[in-house]
Amino acid sequence: MVSGLAKRVYGIETEYGISCLIPGQRNLQADELARYLFSDLVEKHRTNNVFLPNGGRLYLDVGSHPEYATAECNQIQDVIAQELAGDLIVRDMAKRAEEMLEYEGRPAKVFVFKNNTDSMGNSFGCHENYSIKRKADQLNQLDGLLPFLATRQIFLGAGKLLKTSNGMQFVMSQRADHLWDSVSSATTRSRPIINTRDEPHADSSRFRRLHVISADSNRSQTPMLLKIATMDLILAVFELGGLPAQLRIANPMRTIRDVSRDLELSGLVELENGATIKTLDLQAWYLELVNTNLSRFEFEISALHHQALEIWSRLVTDFGNSDFESADTMLDWRIKYRLLSNYAKAKGLDWGDPELTQLDFKYHDLNHGLFEILRSELGVPEVVSGTVAANAKVEPP
Repeated sequence: MVSGLAKRVYGIETEYGISCLIPGQRNLQADELARYLFSDLVEKHRTNNVFLPNGGRLYLDVGSHPEYATAECNQIQDVIAQELAGDLIVRDMAKRAEEMLEYEGRPAKVFVFKNNTDSMGNSFGCHENYSIKRKADQLNQLDGLLPFLATRQIFLGAGKLLKTSNGMQFVMSQRADHLWDSVSSATTRSRPIINTRDEPHADSSRFRRLHVISADSNRSQTPMLLKIATMDLILAVFELGGLPAQLRIANPMRTIRDVSRDLELSGLVELENGATIKTLDLQAWYLELVNTNLSRFEFEISALHHQALEIWSRLVTDFGNSDFESADTMLDWRIKYRLLSNYAKAKGLDWGDPELTQLDFKYHDLNHGLFEILRSELGVPEVVSGTVAANAKVEPP
């Protein structure tokens, strides 16, 4: 009997970095700049923490970070449109702040970064939320998700120039070096891959909220699709009876850092039983597990689930053949790596040059950034159109 994949509620929370440049004058500190960004909101609502007409929530987070949480969605295209709407809303706030500063005689460039680290080494997050069925001993079964979450940066990473003991190097993930635990209730001092804070925002006897805080924020829509769709499919397997135990990894935190540095994807992941497995073989195992269960239970899945499965499979195969060409126009870390590598080669620069660091940040700027240019030049594929994203600024899912 064919049945549909169980409906799940999901949402994304994005924290943005901000800064400004006022030529010939003192630049504003983040808290000062935030007052300009939120001034219209405060004037209208007397608060910097509001629910918007589209169902999303916009507020000023700790550390003077604008944060946008999408509305609760149960369709993949809706959550992507909502995330993109948040980018547009915050970009509009930056443009409005520039207008106000110009009026005051302080012509400024206001930068809003959809990334996960600032120049001082601080990290801010992209948080995923998934409704899952509550069942006994559930927390003890979360280890089955960790091998996937620790290695999925091969298609979700935003890329970053990272200062290491061996000098500056390019890594896949911005969040990997800021995570310190596998599963815990903490969010800041010892950031985990999975946060266990039990806030279901639903019937607590039937549901709990899975809060994943380990992924990077993305500009390209393909990683946005893969982030939600692959996790949705794996959680369906998880809810059917848990994930088999044979691939538990020995050290998730070491794994997530090692994979981030392994740009050729040739490294090995150590398992709890002492064996090792290639990163791509581990991803292929989860892919096969999903496909087997979809076939076994004859689940019908959406067109975007099918698209995500096809991309996931193609990337695992291509990367296994050391073929990164298809990813160079789809995945943030590959797009950025090619940009920085080509620029460094043309200018004769090494990875530690400040020009490359500046380009790294400019890739993520929503107001004056490079991604929009690269998207047009490279033909970066879209999942939802700009029109749909613009409508999602005011229309709920």
